[in-house]
Amino acid sequence: MRGLPWFAKVYLVAVIGAAFGLLGHSVVSGRFAPLDWSTLLVLALLFLVCESMPTLLNVRQAAVSVSFSAALAAVVLVGSEGAALVGMTAVLSVHPGLSPVKRLFNGSQFAICGYAAGGVYHWLGGASHVPDVAEFNALIMPFAGAAAVFVPLNFTLIAVILVATGQADQVPLRGLAQFMVSYLGYATFGLLIAGLWATVSSISAVLVLIPLFVARWAFGQYLAQQRSYDATIAALCQAVETKDYYTRGHCTRVSQASGMIAEEIGMGPERLRAIRYAGMLHDVGKLGVPTKVLQKEGPLTEEEFAAIQLHPMRGLEIVRGIDFLDEAFAGIMHHHERVDGKGYPMGLAGDEIPEFARIIAVADAFDAMTSDRSYRNARPVEVATAELRKGAGTQFDPVMVSAFVKALERDGWEPPRKVIPPPADDAETTIKDHDDPTMPIQVVAER
Repeated sequence: MRGLPWFAKVYLVAVIGAAFGLLGHSVVSGRFAPLDWSTLLVLALLFLVCESMPTLLNVRQAAVSVSFSAALAAVVLVGSEGAALVGMTAVLSVHPGLSPVKRLFNGSQFAICGYAAGGVYHWLGGASHVPDVAEFNALIMPFAGAAAVFVPLNFTLIAVILVATGQADQVPLRGLAQFMVSYLGYATFGLLIAGLWATVSSISAVLVLIPLFVARWAFGQYLAQQRSYDATIAALCQAVETKDYYTRGHCTRVSQASGMIAEEIGMGPERLRAIRYAGMLHDVGKLGVPTKVLQKEGPLTEEEFAAIQLHPMRGLEIVRGIDFLDEAFAGIMHHHERVDGKGYPMGLAGDEIPEFARIIAVADAFDAMTSDRSYRNARPVEVATAELRKGAGTQFDPVMVSAFVKALERDGWEPPRKVIPPPADDAETTIKDHDDPTMPIQVVAER
C-alpha cells in the first residue's frame, strides 16, 4: 500500500474490513455450518477458472471476468454465505503479479457483492438449495434481482479504487451502458449453472465453461481484427503525413475531434468507430496530389487548384476497396463541402452533405487552426472556436459546431506539442494549409 493516496488506503481498509466483518459474523452466528461443502468446492473451482480467464469486451479499455456468474449460482445453490466464500476465493487467482493487497481487495469486494446479492435474492422470495425443475421458473425474478444488485455494486467498488489510485481512464464511463448490458448478459450464466445442477448433476455444471470459452475466443478474434484494421489505417495516415512535417499527428487529432462531436450528438458505437476511421483517412487523397502543388508558395493556378479539389475523390479511389470503412467513405469524399454550397468536389449544400462529412469539416478546420504551421504559430482554442462559430451556417453545420464547442467545454483539448522547424534540407514543409479557414486559397487565372 506504499505510495497510494490516503483516500485509496482508507477505502481499501474499509472494503477489506467490511468483508471480513461479514464473514466473521457468519462464523459466530453459525451460518456456515449447514452449507453443502461439496457444492461449494465445485463452485469455487469454477469461479477460479473463470477469474483466471477474463473476457475482453467491445468497449475501450474494458475487460470482465465472468467468474461472478459462479458467485451468482452460489446465491441460488448455497445462499449468501456460500456466495461470499466463493467470491473470497479470488485471493487465490493465478493472475501473475497481483500483490497481496490487490488479491485481498478482489476477494473482499466479491464477498460483499455475494452478501448483497444473496440478501436481495431472499428478499424477493428465492430459496437457496438445489432447485427442482418444477420450481425453476420461480427463481428467475429473484435471480434477476440478485444480478441487478451484484453487477452495479461490483462495478462501483472497482471504479472507486481505480479513481482513487489515479486510473480513472480505466473506468468505461463512455461505454457504460454497453458495458453493463454485456456484464448482465454474462450474469445469466449463473442461472445456467444452477439449471445444469438441478437437471443433470453438479459436475456437469462445468459444461458452462464451453460457451464461456467460445465467447472468449470470439471476442479475441474480433479484437484481433480490429487491431488489424487500426494498423491498416495507421499505415495510410503515416504515408499521408510524410508529405508535410507540420501536419504530423493531424489525422489522429481530426479523428479524436470527430469522435468528440459524434459522441456529443449521440452516435452509436459502430458509427462512432466509422467516423473515427473517416477522420484518420480524410486526407488520404493528398497522396495523389503533386507535392509541389501542396507546398506551393503564393496563389495557385486554376489547374493546381483543380488538383487540390480532386483530393477527396482521389481519397475515395484509394480506400474504396477497404470494406470495413463503410460509412467513412462519405466523410472522406465530402469533408470539403460547405453548408452554403460553395465547397468541393461536388458543391453539395446543407443536408445534402453527409453527416460524417459535416462532422469532419469542423474537426479538420479546428485542428488546422490550433496547430503550428510554417507561416504562423498555433492559434488558441478560444480563437479557433470563435472562427468555427463565425463560419457556422456558411462553411460549417451549426449543429456540429455547437456540439463540438460543448464537447470542448466538457472534456477540454490538449493542443499538439510545439513544432520545432526542421532544417530546410531535412524535411519538406507546406507553405499554406488548405484546411485552415482563416487562410483562403488564392487562385489566379492562367493566360
